[in-house]
Amino acid sequence: MTDGRVTRRALARRYLSAWIGFSAGGRFSQALATVMLLFAFGQPTVHALVGTAGTWAVLVTLVVLAGLSLLGQRYRIEWHGVLPLSLLAFVGYCALSVLWSEYSWVALRGFVGTVCFVGLGLYLALGRDLVQVIRASGDAFRILLVVGLGLEVLSGLVLDVPIPAFGIHGDIAYGGPIQGIGETRNFMGFVAATALVTFVVEFLTRSVTMWRAVGSTALAVIALMLVQSPITGLAMIALAVTALALWSLRHAQARTRPVVNGVLAAFVVGVGIVGVLARHRILAEIGAAGGSAIRIDLWSQIRVFIGQFPIQGWGWVGTWPSEPVVPFAVFVDPSGARFTSGLNAFVDAWLQIGLAGMLILLLTALLAFARAWVTATTFPGVAYVWPAAILVLLGVTSTAESYLLHGAGLMIFTTVLVVAARRRSWRRLLPRNDHAG
Repeated sequence: MTDGRVTRRALARRYLSAWIGFSAGGRFSQALATVMLLFAFGQPTVHALVGTAGTWAVLVTLVVLAGLSLLGQRYRIEWHGVLPLSLLAFVGYCALSVLWSEYSWVALRGFVGTVCFVGLGLYLALGRDLVQVIRASGDAFRILLVVGLGLEVLSGLVLDVPIPAFGIHGDIAYGGPIQGIGETRNFMGFVAATALVTFVVEFLTRSVTMWRAVGSTALAVIALMLVQSPITGLAMIALAVTALALWSLRHAQARTRPVVNGVLAAFVVGVGIVGVLARHRILAEIGAAGGSAIRIDLWSQIRVFIGQFPIQGWGWVGTWPSEPVVPFAVFVDPSGARFTSGLNAFVDAWLQIGLAGMLILLLTALLAFARAWVTATTFPGVAYVWPAAILVLLGVTSTAESYLLHGAGLMIFTTVLVVAARRRSWRRLLPRNDHAG
């Protein structure tokens, strides 16, 4: 009997060791990275198909597979000074907020989801190099855009009926707006904008053929035109300015870069001031006045609850829970439906983890952008333009949505944060401790 148990344990260890070795292989790792991106950016559709329990099952499975893959690659991964202290502080503060939350079980579930998506982002940054991440992203976005546009054509042109389960209204015949795999036009716009950035950088790094790049870019542009999302439109303007600035800085001489960066900073501040002063006219011109009125009303309601726990917040949940817990159950839109987020990443974070947590998040984002920007403008590899552009997209989108705090937004933010830290972390200068204990 004892020999049988020993044999089974030995076989189990052998199979586990073989699986770890297989999961560390290049093809499996690349396929896993693509599936992660497909799941994260297609999460609304996945949830509609398999429900909450199924979504959690897929998420946990991906985290386990990522952990085994990293375990198999542990000897080749450079860990020294890679994990940013700002990210660790943010996750740690979210964990602490569970302790003082009045809805501990909901907060714990939300924190577990946050850790899972942060873990997926870490896998992309550590288990794959940047070019491989961009290639996996390109493959995932091609599938997402084809499926999203295909569902819209099926709904609006073939069947001529909406598909409520996916949030699709079937308005593609009228030029949009479309929802695709995003459930809302804003998230579909976020997917399409991220895809466009990825396809352009993918082409610049010569990771794909010209015809594939042209076809992929055309898909992304068509989706962007059909979503009719004002916030996505503003994000695309910001990306265009970012592209011009990066091109100028990458071709400028080293001694002139500080001057160019100073001019760019002054330009951004000036545009920001003009935007704030003329916000009502600008919003009316781009057709966002109605949505902005809803957001402003929601933020006014949120401020009342922020005032009750201004420093520590109510407790971290990430995506707002569907359960009737205060304060999240209180916020209802004009149609009577409950909001699923604070429609602004930093207002949302202030409500959940207070001023202290929001400032940690802001510091984390600013530090990540500074590192990514310096790397993108000084490092010769074109691939390093991608993290800086993604952070600009996340930053602009975060003013009207809370994608940064959960799901695909949090995962891709973690990835670019770690990629930027790998090149610019001050802890890389510290002496190594390589001797065996």
